[in-house]
Amino acid sequence: MTQSLKGMHHVTAITSSAEKNYDFFTYTLGMRLVKKTVNQDDIQTYHLFFADDTGGPGTDMTFFDFPGIPKGTHGNNEIYKTSFRVPSDAALDYWSKRFDEKQVKHFGIRKQFGKKTLSFVDFDDQQYQLISDENNHGVAAGVPWQKGPIPLEYAITGLGPIFVRIDNITYFKEMMEKVLQFKEIDQDGSLHLFETGEGGNGAQVIVEHNTVLPRARQGYGTVHHAAFRVADHEGLEEWIERMKQFGLPNSGYVNRFYFESLYTNVAPHILFEIATDGPGFMEDEPYETLGEKLALPPMLEPKREQIENYVRPIDTMRSDKDLTKER
Repeated sequence: MTQSLKGMHHVTAITSSAEKNYDFFTYTLGMRLVKKTVNQDDIQTYHLFFADDTGGPGTDMTFFDFPGIPKGTHGNNEIYKTSFRVPSDAALDYWSKRFDEKQVKHFGIRKQFGKKTLSFVDFDDQQYQLISDENNHGVAAGVPWQKGPIPLEYAITGLGPIFVRIDNITYFKEMMEKVLQFKEIDQDGSLHLFETGEGGNGAQVIVEHNTVLPRARQGYGTVHHAAFRVADHEGLEEWIERMKQFGLPNSGYVNRFYFESLYTNVAPHILFEIATDGPGFMEDEPYETLGEKLALPPMLEPKREQIENYVRPIDTMRSDKDLTKER
């Protein structure tokens, strides 16, 4: 038996500016930068990880800033929106006011499969939503950044459902259910709700069937891939074997140092990753200063001087600052 996927692990997107991205996630969204490193496959590119207080699996949104990449366009066959969990419906009222104050474009509080949500975009037109955990059951939330600017009762605690827009819903439904072992638990018009593991906001995927929009084009402002959790190395090996059994092209085993991974295209232009819960982000940095220095996994450490010449310095020091909670 293959271990069930436990839920979301992380979502990786593309930004036009690592500096603007850092400011937006740190000072507007109040998520903690837990790792400042580089893309292990393209060492000229920053890879920033924003997560909960300790960088727990299922809480991190990560970004590449590929030099010179054009702006992407949203459309069909893409992972087009990422959700972040907040503790309550009242938190959405707080965020609506905060977005007004910070001039963040948002679209009002709405209901989605029985949960209240608030959609918004960043400076790149990257699409997000906040989702309330008030009526949620399932995968536990993370721990909000304790020293961040957001009052803890309203702060972001992890990843919620991702949104996938697809033209061939029959194929994708089979992929989700027969290969990835998700279950479809609800439908609302063109939206299909799938979940895995313990379920709930931290273990769901919303699939939109769309045959009208043109194909999306990847670039800054779009999602690169989404990752789902397995407990450990043994679980990952089981999924590698499962991919072989289904004849799916995949990366095979990849060691990212902070976690171990497997990548596969589950549909045209839809890249999913399966990643282990550990070792985690405190393997090479203490809790107090997570994300403040350029961290490199052991296999890249011999290239540190070369890498530091590639990537421009970004000031991510926060341990020497007192971030006042913004009511």
